[in-house]
Amino acid sequence: MAATPPLCDFGWKAVDARLPGTDGRAYSILDLSGPNGLVVAFICNHCPYVKAVIARIVRDAIDLEAYGIGFVAISANDVEAYPQDSFDNMKRFASENALPFPYLFNEDQSVAKAYGAVCTPDFFGFNKDMDLQYRGRLDASRKEIGPADLRRDLYEAMVMVSQTGKGPAEQQPSIGCAIKWKT
Repeated sequence: MAATPPLCDFGWKAVDARLPGTDGRAYSILDLSGPNGLVVAFICNHCPYVKAVIARIVRDAIDLEAYGIGFVAISANDVEAYPQDSFDNMKRFASENALPFPYLFNEDQSVAKAYGAVCTPDFFGFNKDMDLQYRGRLDASRKEIGPADLRRDLYEAMVMVSQTGKGPAEQQPSIGCAIKWKT
């Protein structure tokens, strides 16, 4: 079922937590920030929306490093109901897609709830003060792999954040599979 998150609540503060990563290390979310900001992306392994854009997520994360923007991905789906999103499968997904950023497991879903995450993918872009400046889409693609020349909404917004500390006033919401909450 497709879900659409609310638009950006400018200035909302990033929430920190320490979560296990697919590389065997534990990470503090805020420690992954670059000098100019941080993108926190909620994704999962099985979502067709994520699968369609994962290569562009990787590209944008790599390209944003040059602007001092850190990147982290978090999976919070209920793995009992959706075993394809298990931690072992997250490790496989990270390896198969050569994720250049930590991919963290939020088993108790507390972080996803604290962020108000709604879908996968769901992107939160923070400035260097960890104030929310972007809550929007990666680009205009959906469940299909879009053309290579799509406008890079997340990338362009975060470049702006790195240079000005502020995100664009107009943002398009992400769309994706609803987060699979535990009952």
